[in-house]
Amino acid sequence: MLRQLEGSRAVAMAVAACRPQVVCAYPITPQTHIVEGVGEMVKSGELAGCEFINVESEFAAMSVAIGASAAGSRAYTATSSQGLLFMIEAVYNAGGLGLPVVMTLANRAIGAPINIWNDHSDAMAVRDAGWVMLFAESNQEATDLHIQAFRLAEDLSLPVMVNMDGFVLTHATERIDVPTQEQVDAFLPPFEPRQVLDPADPVTIGALVGPEAFTEVRFLAHAKQLQAIGRIREVADEFAQAFGRRSGGLVNSYRVEDADVVVVALGSILGTIKDVADEMRERGTKVGVVGITSFRPFPLEALHEAIGDARRVVVIERAFSIGFGGVLSTDVALAIADAKARISTVVAGLGGRAVPEASIAAVIEDAMADSLEALRFVDLDRSVVERELARMAGDRRSGPSAENVLRDLRAVASGSV
Repeated sequence: MLRQLEGSRAVAMAVAACRPQVVCAYPITPQTHIVEGVGEMVKSGELAGCEFINVESEFAAMSVAIGASAAGSRAYTATSSQGLLFMIEAVYNAGGLGLPVVMTLANRAIGAPINIWNDHSDAMAVRDAGWVMLFAESNQEATDLHIQAFRLAEDLSLPVMVNMDGFVLTHATERIDVPTQEQVDAFLPPFEPRQVLDPADPVTIGALVGPEAFTEVRFLAHAKQLQAIGRIREVADEFAQAFGRRSGGLVNSYRVEDADVVVVALGSILGTIKDVADEMRERGTKVGVVGITSFRPFPLEALHEAIGDARRVVVIERAFSIGFGGVLSTDVALAIADAKARISTVVAGLGGRAVPEASIAAVIEDAMADSLEALRFVDLDRSVVERELARMAGDRRSGPSAENVLRDLRAVASGSV
């Protein structure tokens, strides 16, 4: 059913259609509208048979979701940024226990300094927690991925995190095809847990494991992630057959067949990159785009095939590893290790900074000319950086850099510098 909706509302409706039995809610911008929407449907009776629990913190939200899932309930929660960090111990527990919790992560920058806008630093902080991690390019895909997420989580007995860009998607209103309850019921069978706390058949979930078995347990967690690669592809195919449109899967290739340059990215920035690719194609520059939907497990073979024989690969990242560089590009480099392509990391859009089409085009043009550095920060104001570095070198008590930079920018804007 086509409706004009905010992204968060569409996701809330998709989650409700999956008939969760326990929803753990704690507000944090920019995911709050999602759990609010689910809560309204529980209160009105539209979502029946669901216990909506207002918890006292994000840590409690994931802890309750773990308990609910272990007790045999279909469990869901959502968070962002600092909230994800607050629940991080429990996030690792859910992954290690193999409990099929589904969580929305409305991607937002991690402080300090405080920033409520979008980048992917929150997701990158938990990339090794044992969750399946899916990234949505659009609100339609975010809606569809949640339905697939419950199916994947319960088929694999693994938690699944659906990432959607904060504000860029969560607060954007657009036309979305929201699946009907009948469609979702036909696609998603009732929850039958692989492991459950049952007094009639007692087991221990989360036992102490010592050195004699910990390596084997971790290897099995890795093996389950590798098994998920095939299931993610299959579920996407089944979804396309059932709903008449393709969403999800491992990677999304766009005009890569004869590309000299392939741009790789996650999330909503892919739409802008594809527009740039179309414009540059009209001018004769052979540009292709690969969007990675499944960040964990990482689709090494699918990505290698998608990039093909491109001579240059540009990875646009909305996060980076301080003191090292690219996060996503490290994985991409491994996928194409046997190829001759030259790879560059381009950091863009940190803390919600706009990434204009012209900036992306300039990066691609430099890649074509072999003048793109191994690591570039898009639209970095080097004068501001150099001013602060000089201040730090000249004064031991130079003060916090964030506040100094803000004062410098205000001075420049007022014309006093």
